[in-house]
Amino acid sequence: MLKGKVAVISGAAKGMGAALVKRLCSEGCQVVGLDIEAEKLNQLSEELSNRDHTFEGYICDVSNKAHVTDTIQLVIEKYKTIDILVNVAGVISLNPIQSMTMDEWEHTFSINTNGVFYLSHEVSKVMITKQSGAIVTVSSNAASVPRTSMSAYCASKAASLMFTRCLGLELAKYNIRCNIVSPGATDTDMQRDFWKDGAIEQGIKGVQEEYRVGIPLQRIATPENIVDSILYLVSDQASHITMNNIVIDGGASLGAQ
Repeated sequence: MLKGKVAVISGAAKGMGAALVKRLCSEGCQVVGLDIEAEKLNQLSEELSNRDHTFEGYICDVSNKAHVTDTIQLVIEKYKTIDILVNVAGVISLNPIQSMTMDEWEHTFSINTNGVFYLSHEVSKVMITKQSGAIVTVSSNAASVPRTSMSAYCASKAASLMFTRCLGLELAKYNIRCNIVSPGATDTDMQRDFWKDGAIEQGIKGVQEEYRVGIPLQRIATPENIVDSILYLVSDQASHITMNNIVIDGGASLGAQ
């Protein structure tokens, strides 16, 4: 169903991004991965070339508008079109509001929010021309649930979620669908850096002083859990779904409402 489509994935070098790249390649897509981590991107390219998959990595800083514009232009020159965009690139910021610096706040937004805008702005131009396309933004359940020491992350993810919904409203007349997936705790390097020794288990049970109610399903997600939903949203099976948000957190955010 996705065979032959050209997909651009940001944050492609590891975690959810790398898992998504592998699945899209296995579905027969021509996948272009964007990331600033050159070494990990090269490792992924080598791994996929050994499996005879079609993948190409581009070093791209999504927080830099000019860099995004130039990179997408290179992609269009080579592949002529872009059918799928998935905004995965993101960073987490952990600091109480009174301790946070402007640099930390701006850095979080530069990737989690500005990066989504820059890529979506450039790629949607191509999709408008061909009157079709699918865009998915990876937000977070933290976009709708307050978290202590995570104000920059929560706010930036909420902004990217609402931006993507507005984008979907404006692009619907061009047959371009824009949706969001909002993971909770997921087994990635970034999550394990966040949850220090033993804290994953504690987070599953709940942390009262941080207003975390725990995860009803009693486990954190795997990257593949998130990828399954993204693949659905970019496929023709979701041809009548746009401006939607799928929350994938084992019920954690519902318990906090």
